[in-house]
Amino acid sequence: MAKGFFSSSSSRAHRRVAWVLLCLCMLLCTVHGGSSSRKVYIVYLGDVKHGHPDHVVASHHDILTTLLGSKEESLASVVYNYKHGFSGFAAMLTPEQAEQLAEFPEVISVEPSRRHKASTTRSWDFLGLNYQMSGSALPHGTNYGEDVIIGVIDTGIWPESRSFSDEGYPPIPSRWKGMCQLGPDWDKNNCSRKIIGARFYDTGVSEEALKTDSLSPRDYSGHGTHCASTAAGSAVQAASFNGLAKGVARGGAPHARIAVYKTLWGVDGFGDTSAFLAAIDDAIHDGVDVLSLSVGFPDENSFGALHAVQKGITVVYAGGNDGPRPQTLENTSPWVITVAASKVDRSFPTAITLGNNQHILGQSLNYHVVNSSSGSSRFTGLVSDECTIASLNATAKDVKGKILLCSPLPDDPLAIAPGIVFNNALQYVRNGGGSGLIFAQYTTDLLGVCQGIACVIVDLDTGKKIKKYILGTSSPMAKIELAHTVIGKEISAPKVASFSSRGPSPDYPEIIKPDIAAPGANILAAVGNSYVFMSGTSMATPHVAGIVALLKAQHPDWSPAAIKSAIITSAHVTDERGMPILAEGVPRKIADPFDYGGGNINPGGAADPGLVYDIDPRDYNKFFGCTIIRRANVSCDATTLPAYHLNLPSIAIPELRHPITVWRTVTNVGEVNSVYHAQVQSPAGVKMEIEPPVLVFNAMNKVQTFKVKLSPMWKLQGDYTFGSITWHKEQKAVRIPVATRITIQDFYADVA
Repeated sequence: MAKGFFSSSSSRAHRRVAWVLLCLCMLLCTVHGGSSSRKVYIVYLGDVKHGHPDHVVASHHDILTTLLGSKEESLASVVYNYKHGFSGFAAMLTPEQAEQLAEFPEVISVEPSRRHKASTTRSWDFLGLNYQMSGSALPHGTNYGEDVIIGVIDTGIWPESRSFSDEGYPPIPSRWKGMCQLGPDWDKNNCSRKIIGARFYDTGVSEEALKTDSLSPRDYSGHGTHCASTAAGSAVQAASFNGLAKGVARGGAPHARIAVYKTLWGVDGFGDTSAFLAAIDDAIHDGVDVLSLSVGFPDENSFGALHAVQKGITVVYAGGNDGPRPQTLENTSPWVITVAASKVDRSFPTAITLGNNQHILGQSLNYHVVNSSSGSSRFTGLVSDECTIASLNATAKDVKGKILLCSPLPDDPLAIAPGIVFNNALQYVRNGGGSGLIFAQYTTDLLGVCQGIACVIVDLDTGKKIKKYILGTSSPMAKIELAHTVIGKEISAPKVASFSSRGPSPDYPEIIKPDIAAPGANILAAVGNSYVFMSGTSMATPHVAGIVALLKAQHPDWSPAAIKSAIITSAHVTDERGMPILAEGVPRKIADPFDYGGGNINPGGAADPGLVYDIDPRDYNKFFGCTIIRRANVSCDATTLPAYHLNLPSIAIPELRHPITVWRTVTNVGEVNSVYHAQVQSPAGVKMEIEPPVLVFNAMNKVQTFKVKLSPMWKLQGDYTFGSITWHKEQKAVRIPVATRITIQDFYADVA
C-alpha cells in the first residue's frame, strides 16, 4: 500500500481552528473600527521556488505577515496554501489589503475567489469502444487504461457502487502519493484499488449545504459519482434506469484508477475557486495523469490547470450548458481541452394514443411505477393550456385525473426556456391531481423524469395536431404508453446537443473553442447504488477524460498538447453515412467549429493520428502573462500577443483586414517514412494558401513546419466563415478547423 494512503481528519481540525482565530480577528477589527468586509482572495506567486512544501508555506506567511503586521493574523487569514504544483495561497482579506498585496513584487495576481456550480450504457458503443466485440476501435496496448490515474474534481463519489469494484485489480501503483481522507461516513475501507485516493475541501462550506451533505469524500449529489463512473467505471452487467437503456455500464477506461477531490457541496453542487485550486495543487502532488473537471472556472485563475499541464497532466473541462446561444463558452484557456456535448444513436420513443385512435410518437423516460395512478397505458381525459406564468400560478382545478397538453405561446418570454416551463407545468399537474403531461417544445435534448405521473415531450408541430384534436372533440381522451429504447442506425447521430455552450470564445477569439464534442445528452451512469440519466457538458467531459486515459496508456510519452491534437485532428465531422453533423438549436443547422471544435470524438482515430501539433508547455506562459492577467512585468509585444501564433491544432483569425501569415509545426508519430499532401478548404471570402503543400517525413526529419497565408478577398465588415486544412496520406487524414472574420472597423457592434 502506497505511503500516506490513509490520513486522519487532523488537517481539517487545524483549518477549523484557523477559522475560529479568523472570526475572533474579524470581531476585534469590528470592535476597534477596522474593516470587516473580508472575503477569500486567491494570491498567485508562480512556480514553486523552494524545495520543501513547508518552506513554500513559510514564504507565504512571510508575505502575509508583512501585509497584516503579525504572524498570528497571517496564520488566521490563510484558507489554503498552494505548495506543490505552483505557489500561492487563498486568504481572507479586505479589498484594501488585496490591493496592497497586488503591489508586492513577488505577487503575480490577486483575484477574489468565486462560486462555481456543477455544469453511458450506449455512448461507448456508439464511439466504437465496445470492449466485448473484436471489431472494437479500442486502441491496442491500452489494457483498458490500467494504472492510469484519473483525478475527478467534483461532488465526491459513492464507493459502494458496483461501478467502482476493484475485483481483480493489481496493487496501487507505487508512484501514487495521495491519501484517503476520512470522515464520519467514510473510513479507510472506502478507498480501494479502484478508488485509490479521496480528499475533500470544506473550508467555507455553508451549514445549509451540509444539511444534505457530509464532511467527507462521499457524494450526496450524484454528480461526481456519475462523472467518475463515466470516465473509469468498471463494467457492470444489465445496468438500466428502470429497464430503459439496459446494457453494460462501463467507463471509457474501465481499468483506470480514480482519485477523488471533493470541492462541490450540497444538492446543487456549489464550490469556491480557492478549493478547486487546492484540489489541482494536491492532484499534481499526488501523481494523477488526467484531471476531469465538470465545472465552469474563471480563466484568470487558470494558472492551476496551466501548472498541471506543464507537469504532464492533461486537463479536461466542461464547456458549459448555456447553448445554443453563441459566445457562452467557459474554460477557454488554450492549454485545457474544452468539451461540448453531443447526442448518441439512442432514443426513447413513447406512444400517445388519442381518443380518435390516432397514434403519435414523442420521447420520454416514462417507466412503470407499481401502484401508480398515472395516465400511463389507459385512456383518460385530455385538456390543454398555454402554460403561461399566470395560468401555471393559478389553482389547479381542471386537471384532476386528466392529461395536460402544455403548448407555450411563441411570444411568451418563458418559451425560450422550455425547461423552466416544463418543471412548472409538472408541478401544476401534480398539485392538481393530474395523471399525465404532454409538453410541446423545440428540441432541447433534455428528458425529465416525471415520478408518479406519465409525461412525454413532443415537438411543436405534433403539439398543434394534438391541440386541434382537443378543440374539435367534445370529450377528448388520450393515453400515454411506457417508453422503450431504440438504438442504432435509424437514429440520426451524432448531433451537437442544444444546451451545449457555443463559441466563439468570449475571452480569446483567437482560439477556436470548444475543442471537441463528446456524448453528453441523456447519459446513463452510476448515482448511489443505481444508474440514472444525466445531461450536460458535465457528462461529456468524463467521456473525453476516459479516452485521454486510454491514449496515456498507449502513448505514455505524449504531452498533453499531443493528446489534445490527436483528439481534435481525428474527430468526425460527418456521420457514418457521410452526412454533415448537425447542431440542435433554434433553428437546427449544420455544425461548425464553434459548436464542436474539431468535431465529434473518434477514439480509434485519436490512437493513431499520424501527425500531431505539439506545444512546449512553456510557450503558454507568455499568453497567460500577456492576455489573461496582463502583467506589467511580462515582456509583451504585438507579434507574440495573438494566440493564433500558438501551435494549436486550429486557426482562428477574428480580425482579418489584410493578409496574415501563421506557421504550424507537425510531428510525425506514425509510419517513419511518410508523405502527406495538403487539402485546403478556404473559409468563404478568404484565400488560404499552404506552403509547402507536401510534407515528407523520414527517420531524420520527424518534424516539419508549414506556412498558412490567409488573405481577405473583400473589404467588408463580415461575420465568421469556416474552413479546414487536412493533411492526407492514403487513408489517413489529419484535419484542423479554421475560422476567420473579415473586418474593417474596431469595436463594431453587430447588433442591428
